[in-house]
Amino acid sequence: MKMVVHSVGVLGPGITNWESCQLLFKEQKPYDDSVMPDPMPSILPANECRRSSDVVRWSLQVAQEAVQHSQLDPKTMATVFASSGGEVGILHKICQSLESPTPLVSPTLFHQSVHNAAAGYWSIASGSQRSSTSLACYDSSFGGGLLEAVTLLSADQEESVLFVTYDTPAPFPLHDTRPLLAPFAVAFVLSKRSLPNSVSMLNITLLPTPSNHVPTTMAHSSLERLRLGNPAARSLPLLRNMTLKLADSVYVDFLDNLQLRIDHQPCLP
Repeated sequence: MKMVVHSVGVLGPGITNWESCQLLFKEQKPYDDSVMPDPMPSILPANECRRSSDVVRWSLQVAQEAVQHSQLDPKTMATVFASSGGEVGILHKICQSLESPTPLVSPTLFHQSVHNAAAGYWSIASGSQRSSTSLACYDSSFGGGLLEAVTLLSADQEESVLFVTYDTPAPFPLHDTRPLLAPFAVAFVLSKRSLPNSVSMLNITLLPTPSNHVPTTMAHSSLERLRLGNPAARSLPLLRNMTLKLADSVYVDFLDNLQLRIDHQPCLP
């Protein structure tokens, strides 16, 4: 299954956008994971942005960056949002409310707690009425979302798809049962046809395991910890190949007994 990556948005510890990510992989700046972004996506009104959750701000920031770089109309794009945990911060607040002497749940918290909250915020902010899928595949959420996006394109259901994958760590005590290292989010604008400024071409193959390949890792120890510490950061080896224009394959474990091979080819100017 083949697709074209028109543009990228990315956010993580020490990574403020796609440009800073590229500088990092080109070794033009050191990696400092102590610098944590505080996104405020301008696509949301200021008051709405302040009231929204970390998940919404992180996911919409990368979605907005990818769409702006693509120069395509977000109203024409179907969306796929993938996250292993979704609104873990909101879930924590609801659990606190239920544990209180008067267990009352705020209607605002309740409507923000659903797994497709980020996709809903994006649809409202962008004015998009295209189809939208929100899914969770635990540690395989990056691969699951990418597979869903390419399936939509391959089935001729959509001309372009905005794929966003993200996760943020849960507060204590939920964090003890599902520890994530740090927040991370990435977005791709995908389609079947190349444009003058498209970044890459991808060919996705679903493999049974055991295969002859282990998951592709990062040589930088801190980036490898990040890759393992957040399901959305499983995208890091692919982002590296995109930056360095490497015609190479990335292997990503998928569910319990499958693997994705992502063959990458740069789009040359």
